[in-house]
Order: sequence, then structure tokens, then C-alpha cells
Amino acid sequence: MIEYPKYKKVLFCTDFSECADHAFEYAFGVAKRDGSILYILHVNANMASQSYVEGKVEAAYPELAESIRETSKKEAENELQERYAKKIESVPFEIVTKEGKPYQEVIEFAKENGADLIVIGTHGRTGIKHTFFGSVAEMITRHSAVPVFIIPCEGKVWPDNPDEEIYDKISTPM
Repeated sequence: MIEYPKYKKVLFCTDFSECADHAFEYAFGVAKRDGSILYILHVNANMASQSYVEGKVEAAYPELAESIRETSKKEAENELQERYAKKIESVPFEIVTKEGKPYQEVIEFAKENGADLIVIGTHGRTGIKHTFFGSVAEMITRHSAVPVFIIPCEGKVWPDNPDEEIYDKISTPM
């Protein structure tokens, strides 16, 4: 039988959603219980269209592009402070922002910093929505070498057939 481990480095990942806010309570609870350091990570996702526009702006106005990146990073750091850091007491923590594909940045950060638990909320997408939008939580789970604690949204009840609403819209003539 495996003894329940004490986690020394807890990595909490957020997209500033309601689900992430709920998952924070778990991450903070584990860190407080185990006397861990709590990393609070937000990744600004780079979408293909965004990357294209940024490339054009970068080529024409490099100073403007850098200014936009810095502003975005500061806004994310301020949001992390407001949403999470203000709630933390008696637990060491570090706020981190990254840019890129969220699941890749989370996995890389966990490896580089020796995180031994990743805590993330899930939006609970299934069916067609899941297929089109994917799941950061699922990708992290598939690629992580450490346990991943996935927290569902609080109070959300998902339909028995999540695709039903989408199929109704597709099959209904306009």
C-alpha cells in the first residue's frame, strides 16, 4: 500500500475562470496542509491568428509589439495578485506568467521547478465541444510525470448528452 505523500511543491494553473477559482481552494488547501510552496501559473495562450497578427506587428513596429507583451504580462500578474495572492496566508508562494501553449508551458514549468503535484480546474467540456476546443487538463494529465489533481467546477451539472444542443442547432433549418 502506498502511503499518502506530502507535496513539497504544488503547481496551481489558472485561466481566470470560475472553475480555476474553485480549483485554487484545493491547491491552497494542499499547500497549507503539507507546508508546501504554491506556484500560481497563468499561461497566455498563443492562438494561430494571434501569432500571425503579432508577427506582422513585430515586423513593422517592434517597440509596440514588446509594449503589448509587457502590458499583457503585467495585467495577468495584477489579476493573479487580486484573485489569489490576497487570499494566501502562511504559505510561501510564487506568481508566474508564461506565453505559449498552456499544456506545454505547464509541463515544462513543472519539470524545471520540481513540482510534485499539479492542480487544475476543468471546464467539463465533452463531446463535440471537447473535440473542437480540446482539454488543457487532459493534455497535462497525459504528459505529466507527476500527479494531476483535476477539480470540476463547483455546482455545475452537465447534461446527460452534451452534444444534444449542438445537434439540434445543426439539424434545425434556418
